[in-house]
Amino acid sequence: MKITFFLIGILLFHACPTPEGKELKKAEWLLGTWENNTPRGSIYEHWNKSDPQKFSGRSYTLKDRDTMVFETIQLIEEDGELFYIPTVRNQNDSLPVRFVAKEISGRQLMFENENHDFPQLISYRSLTYDSLVAEISGVINGEEIRKCFHLKRMVYD
Repeated sequence: MKITFFLIGILLFHACPTPEGKELKKAEWLLGTWENNTPRGSIYEHWNKSDPQKFSGRSYTLKDRDTMVFETIQLIEEDGELFYIPTVRNQNDSLPVRFVAKEISGRQLMFENENHDFPQLISYRSLTYDSLVAEISGVINGEEIRKCFHLKRMVYD
C-alpha cells in the first residue's frame, strides 16, 4: 500500500510540472555572461536559469586565473512578483537585501528598496542583443547619486 502511494506521488509530481515564472520569463534577455571594461580591469556579471522561478547571478573579476566573486544575486519570482536579491561581500554583514520589481519588460528591469542605504534603485536596460546598461541610484546624505555600468555580452546561456 505504501509503495502504491509512493508511485502515485512520483507520477503526479512529474505529470504536474512547476509553472514557468511569467514575470521572470520577461527577463530572459539578461541570461549569459556580460563584461564591463574599466580602467582597473574587467568586471563580469553572469546570469543563468536555476529553475523556472529563479535566475542566479554573480559579479566577479578575474585575477591570475582566479575568480574573485564579490556579489551573488538571485532573481526570484514569488506569488507573481519579481525580486532582485543581492548578497555583497563585506556589506550588510554579508546578508541578502531584497528589492522588489517596479518595472519588468523585455528591455528593462527596475527594482526598488526605499529602506536600503544605497542603492535604493537597481535597473538593467537592454540596448541591443549584446549590450546593456546597469544602473544603481539613490540618495546618500541628501545627495542623489547615480552610477552607470555599460556591459557587453560575451556569452549567451
